[in-house]
Amino acid sequence: MASRLNPYISFDGTARQALEFYRDVFGGELAINTFGEFGAADSPDADKIMHGQLESPAGYVLMGSDTPEGMERSTNGTISLSGDDGDALRGYFERLAEGGTVTMPLEKQMWGDEFGMCVDKFGIGWMVNVSQSQG
Repeated sequence: MASRLNPYISFDGTARQALEFYRDVFGGELAINTFGEFGAADSPDADKIMHGQLESPAGYVLMGSDTPEGMERSTNGTISLSGDDGDALRGYFERLAEGGTVTMPLEKQMWGDEFGMCVDKFGIGWMVNVSQSQG
C-alpha cells in the first residue's frame, strides 16, 4: 500500500461505544487499544481509547480515540459516504441516524442524486449521497 486517507475522529470518553456502534453499522473488524495498554496503566486515562480502527468489508477504514485529560479535543468535521449502492447507503443512513438527528432527509435532490445529512448519537456529522445512473 502506497498511502491512504482515513477519517480520524476525536471523542470525549465515548470512543469505545462509538466505534462499536460504527462496527454494527458498517460491519468489519475493530481493533481497540487503551492508554493503559500502552504504558499509562496508572493514569486517569488508562481505560480510555488511545487508538481504535475499524476496517469494513466495503473497504472503509475509520479511526478514532478519546481525548486524554489536559488536551483539547479536536473539532470533528463531517464524514461523507457516497456511491451507487443505494440499498447499502440508505441502510447506513438509517442506522447512523438512530438516536441522532436527521438534518436533511435522504431524498432526491436537484442534481438528480439522493442526498441526506444526519448527526449521529455521538455528535458526528454524516453526509450520504446515492448516485443515480446517467443513462
